[in-house]
Amino acid sequence: MSSCAGNEPFALQVLGNSMAPEFPDGCVIVSEPVGRLQNGSFVIAEHGGEVILRQLDRDNDRWYLKALNASYPVLEITGPQDIMGVVIQRAGHKRADRKSYL
Repeated sequence: MSSCAGNEPFALQVLGNSMAPEFPDGCVIVSEPVGRLQNGSFVIAEHGGEVILRQLDRDNDRWYLKALNASYPVLEITGPQDIMGVVIQRAGHKRADRKSYL
């Protein structure tokens, strides 16, 4: 990701099952660093030195990152500065596998 300009969309491959079934292991997502943060948005964030994909959950002044797979814990972050991008698309080989989140 370091070779992209700060405001350019970037693609990442999902590793693991924390966001299944919406984002299965191995699928490719496109994220926009300047995307609009809304409650329920799927985001790329940095947490504990790792880059993770989670769903944003805001509760008043508190910010949480939730996995769709209930086996993973809910994580609290300090705010939008921990978010690297908003997912705008799930890519796929088949048309049925593609989805836009705009």
